[in-house]
Amino acid sequence: MKLSTKGRYAVTAMMDLAIHDRIGPVTLADISQCQGISLSYLEQLFAKLRKADLVEGVRGPGGGYRLAKRADQISIAHIITAVDESVDVTRCKGHKDCQDGSRCLTHELWDDLSQQLYDFLDGITLAQFANRPEVQKVARRQDERRGARHHFIFRNDAA
Repeated sequence: MKLSTKGRYAVTAMMDLAIHDRIGPVTLADISQCQGISLSYLEQLFAKLRKADLVEGVRGPGGGYRLAKRADQISIAHIITAVDESVDVTRCKGHKDCQDGSRCLTHELWDDLSQQLYDFLDGITLAQFANRPEVQKVARRQDERRGARHHFIFRNDAA
């Protein structure tokens, strides 16, 4: 299985929002600069994330994007599927026509693996991942490069 840049970038951008959610909206330009993702690509991804009700835009001065739900309510799998990605490792994309229009000998194995990958990613929320010490360390380093515009201590406090 290879997750495309679309899924990887969507998760990265959502992590950036989750980490900075308490500070306020984050602009796509900030995410682009900090995460090294093209601004036009982010705009395409955020259109899909908005359609899936994962993010919401905030207009005006100090505007940008913020999470539409709490970080502990958004799974990594939900983000990946929102941008039309899948975690399917079968050759046939799950259609069971892998070998001359029929199921191949190992279809069930790859189908089971696909389900386990999905379940793994569905069991991890943005909040859980953002609270990892390694992730916090990277976020602090990125914030220092951003010019200390954002300072945070991410906690998964229920609102």
